[in-house]
Amino acid sequence: MLLKMSAILMVLLLIASCFPADHTVDDKKVFRYNEHANITSLDPAFAKDQRNIWPCHQIYNTLVKLDDQLNVQPDLARDWNISDDGLTYTFQLKKGILFHPHDCFQDRKSRIVDAKDVVFSLERLRSKTLASPGAWVLNNVDVISATNVSTVEIKLKKRFPAFLGLLSMKFCSIIPNEIDKCNINLRNDPIGTGAFYLKRWEENEKMVLRRYADYHETDTTGQKLPYLEAVSITFLTEKKSEFMQFIQGNLDFMSGLAPSYKDEMLTGNGELNPKYEDRIQLEKAPYLNTEYLGIFVDDTTSLLQHKKLRQALNYGFDRQKMIRFMRNGIGFPANHGFIPKGLPGFGTSGYTYQPEKAAQLIRSLKDEQGLNIELEISTNPSYLDLMEFIQKEYERLGLQVSLNVMPASTIRQKRSRGELSIFRASWIADYPDAQNYLSLFYSANFAPNGPNYTHFKNSTFDSLYNSSLRMNTAKKRIPLYKKMDSLIMEKAPVIPLYYDEVMRFSQKDVSGLGINPINLLILKTVKKQ
Repeated sequence: MLLKMSAILMVLLLIASCFPADHTVDDKKVFRYNEHANITSLDPAFAKDQRNIWPCHQIYNTLVKLDDQLNVQPDLARDWNISDDGLTYTFQLKKGILFHPHDCFQDRKSRIVDAKDVVFSLERLRSKTLASPGAWVLNNVDVISATNVSTVEIKLKKRFPAFLGLLSMKFCSIIPNEIDKCNINLRNDPIGTGAFYLKRWEENEKMVLRRYADYHETDTTGQKLPYLEAVSITFLTEKKSEFMQFIQGNLDFMSGLAPSYKDEMLTGNGELNPKYEDRIQLEKAPYLNTEYLGIFVDDTTSLLQHKKLRQALNYGFDRQKMIRFMRNGIGFPANHGFIPKGLPGFGTSGYTYQPEKAAQLIRSLKDEQGLNIELEISTNPSYLDLMEFIQKEYERLGLQVSLNVMPASTIRQKRSRGELSIFRASWIADYPDAQNYLSLFYSANFAPNGPNYTHFKNSTFDSLYNSSLRMNTAKKRIPLYKKMDSLIMEKAPVIPLYYDEVMRFSQKDVSGLGINPINLLILKTVKKQ
């Protein structure tokens, strides 16, 4: 206990040291959150997970961004044009956008962003020397060029209608082209155009971001953003410590909830415990993540080759009950297709709980094959409780089901090699387009060279998939997406379990935080009343 109090005291002293003595920052203008996983880099080329993406989003901008409904909006680009063949994207930059002041600029001042910075940033991202985990975003890019000081042209190797969404990822943040010449390490010396800049970083203890006074955006009344003066990030590694600091009011925000505290914070139907309603607020929204069981359909010796059995497995357990009792109402039962709730294309008819129909399909298959049906489901320990629930549901149908529990890394390896007959998995969107989910069933993407771990193959599906790639607008693609999703449900190479949900807890005095299906933390519009 004494050690924990000492750590908290050190954090408070560090906060105070980040602000000059002659400039007292009102606590009501400091937003505080904890990152228990620790931040590893502020170089946007390495912003591959949430812990790094969140601070990078405050520091940098991209050519385009997503709104809370996942629509592509201007960011550093004021507008753009896509050629009729879908191969050339031309961006016009906003005028007068300034980088954060830095020693690398003349007179240590800031500098206006131009097209050369965009070309440099994207070429750096796909450089083999840098070895960024986000380089794949530009795999389909042929040429990146600046046609003048404010115009950037990107030519693709082949049509890919979701390309704009990829450019909104933090990997594609725009940085100044001087960083190589000045030998700047963006990991701990970031230079961006965002609403905040890095003031101080004591690794594994504290990070402080400060308001950028020359940030280019304003609110609807013309007031300059951001409203906050600073963002304070702590690194308490224990989720229990983070939870206690939030409950005591020392943190303004907490994302998600550890299983050990869900009963304390939530009612059985996923609402905020009434005892906290006077000082804490809860926001929920669909999260672009589909949790599912995948079925390897490329084994001719397995009974899982039979569609009847795969459909029976989809009908054979109660998703509503699973969400209510196993997850305290967090998430949405996957009674539709593979495309998750919150993404355009969602809404295909899927499977509901019909145990009689499941039993009928199983009896029919047993009569045909004259065999008992034995199944093995592979999972990691984190999902064992859900798999045990499904195991019991299937056993009521007369199926013999065993669970194979192994580390997540082992499951990934064996899944890629086609060594698991049924495996638990999840798919979190890399970019906000349903094509991202449907690519798991395209025959050209067979694992290990792609994400088609089930080895599903269907000529009609492939034809629809290829047709969708030739359509520039989402409005035209969505009907094809729904047809593909319906076909997947009918053939049943997967068993969708649930569509995940973002949960955000914040103190009552916080407003403007918002919530979105990719759980992106946007602090430029936050106020503390």
